[in-house]
Amino acid sequence: MDNPNATLVIGATGTTGRRVTAGLIAEGHRVKAGSRGAAPVTGTEAVRFDWNEPSTWNEALDAVDRVYLIPPIGSSDPAAVMLPFLRQARAAGVHRAVLLSSSAIPAGGPAVGQVHEALPGLFEQWAVLRPSWFMQNFAASTPHARSIRDEGAIMSASGEGRVGFIDAEDIAAVAVRALTDEQAPNADLILTGPQTLSYADVAAIIAEATGRPVVHRQLTFEQLRDRWAAEIPLEFATMLAGMDRAIAEGAEDRTSDTVERLTGRPPGTFRTFVEREVACDS
Repeated sequence: MDNPNATLVIGATGTTGRRVTAGLIAEGHRVKAGSRGAAPVTGTEAVRFDWNEPSTWNEALDAVDRVYLIPPIGSSDPAAVMLPFLRQARAAGVHRAVLLSSSAIPAGGPAVGQVHEALPGLFEQWAVLRPSWFMQNFAASTPHARSIRDEGAIMSASGEGRVGFIDAEDIAAVAVRALTDEQAPNADLILTGPQTLSYADVAAIIAEATGRPVVHRQLTFEQLRDRWAAEIPLEFATMLAGMDRAIAEGAEDRTSDTVERLTGRPPGTFRTFVEREVACDS
C-alpha cells in the first residue's frame, strides 16, 4: 500500500458509510471507521466519533489524510459543528474531503449547503456527492418500508413527480473513486439511477417483486409534515415535506451519467435493488 495514512469514514456503520468502508478495504486502503459507539468494523481501526463531542475529533484525525463526511443526522444547522471540524482536519493534515449532500440542496443552500459552499476553500482536493433519493429508503426499518409492510402503501406529497432514485451501492462506488483516484473530482456531482420513477411506479415495482399489494397514497404537504413530525423534529419534518413538494413540481425529474463516468459501470436499476433488498423482507 503506497499511502501509509488512513481514510476516516464518518458514519462508517451507516447506509453509505459501511459500503464506502467495504469498498476502500477491498482496494487495500487503510480505514478509520468513525461512529458514535466506535463499533468494530472488520478490517478497520474503529474510533469513536461524535459531531457534538469535539473531544472525539483528535484521535479520529490522527494519521488521516482524507475523510468521507456524513453530516450529523437530523440537524438543521450542520455547518455549526462541521466547519470547526473541517478546519481542525485541515490543520491536522487532511488534504481531501468528500461530502455526502443531496441533489435537493445546492452550494450555499440550507443545512449542508453551507458546508458544500465552504469545502473548496478548505481543501485542495474535494468532492460533493449530491445523490437523488436513496433506493434504500424503501428497505429495512425506514418509514417507507414500515408503511409498505404495515399498510401496503407508500405515503408521499410528491404527486406524479418523478425521481432518479439511486442505489447506495452506487453512491459508495463513486465515493471510493472520489477518495482514492489520483486526482479528486473537485466538483459538485449529481448522482442518480438510470431512470426516473414516480412513487406510483415504485409501488408497482415493489408489488410485482414481492407479490404483495402496494399502492402510492398521496398526502398533502401538511399531512406529510405532521406524519414525519411524529418521529423527528418539526423543523426537519417540514424540510422533508417541502422536498416532496419540490418533487411534485419536477425538481428531481432528471438523470445523470456520473456513476458510469466515474466508476466505469452503469448505475443499478430500481427493480434490481428491490429484488435484492426488499423482496427478501416480504
